[in-house]
Amino acid sequence: MSEKFRIRPATEADAPALLAVYAPFVEDTVVSFEDEVPSLEDFAGRIRKSLSRWQWLVAEAGNEVAGYAYGGPFHQRAGYRWSVEVSVYLDPRFHRRGIGRALYERLLAELTDMGYCMAYAGVTLPNDASVALHREFGFEWVGTYRRAGRKFGAWHDVGWMQLELRDLPLRSRGRPGVCDA
Repeated sequence: MSEKFRIRPATEADAPALLAVYAPFVEDTVVSFEDEVPSLEDFAGRIRKSLSRWQWLVAEAGNEVAGYAYGGPFHQRAGYRWSVEVSVYLDPRFHRRGIGRALYERLLAELTDMGYCMAYAGVTLPNDASVALHREFGFEWVGTYRRAGRKFGAWHDVGWMQLELRDLPLRSRGRPGVCDA
């Protein structure tokens, strides 16, 4: 299917539409371990934080937001500053159209260009579609956290995958998120 869609950087003004995509994952699935849908203000703050050092992208199909992908901190300690955790969320109406793949392709390229070296993704298991998407980009399985999260009265495992983006970080040249090696 050759559907027209575009990918662009998110802004805080996208928060209502992006939160509408995310809310069902909180309310109805174990894809997200949040118990309550974040407030619009909180969600806009997440976008702002991601854009300060990483990236947050929006996919639009026609006049509708189809999904988004973003990078954020892998861990807080200084030694992790060249690593990034990535996620992608799609409105179910837009599954299997190549939009998630296109979002990740651009996100990973931009994070690589920013100087990040490793990308990590956590996947609540089972989730064959998400695991397949990550494998398609070359992510390798690194382990499973057993019973890592509890939601809807049950324990859930989280699988972790990683992808090497580059061997060494770039010199900072004033770019956010990257530091001299």
